[in-house]
Amino acid sequence: MGSHNDPIADLLTRLRNASEARHRYVDIDWSRMKEAIVKILKNKGFVAHYLIKEEKKKGTMRIFLKYAAEREPILRKLERISKPGLRRYVSHQEIPRIMGDLGIAVLSTSSGVMDGQSARKQKLGGELLCLAW
Repeated sequence: MGSHNDPIADLLTRLRNASEARHRYVDIDWSRMKEAIVKILKNKGFVAHYLIKEEKKKGTMRIFLKYAAEREPILRKLERISKPGLRRYVSHQEIPRIMGDLGIAVLSTSSGVMDGQSARKQKLGGELLCLAW
């Protein structure tokens, strides 16, 4: 089981583990796709913020986690839906609503990576990357 095959699953696992361990931040290898996913998590209030450090053509992203009172993680669950071995595509009508829209779906659409709500508004379907709540 290598992170080489599925960098998105690796990103989600590292966020999940860091959150459960109550870490302040987690460092991961940077990619456009990962940054797009993290940007959505930040905009939707699941992570505090992130920074990108570039070293010799290889970038690293430091993601600062967000906690509620008594360091309860805001990010409760991150679930990978579409996998390299089994891609899951959905039309805009099929985009799941998570916990009465308290959670988010992240999709890769023809107009870039976006959250389920935005994709639904723009009537865009795409690859269902992950769910977060």
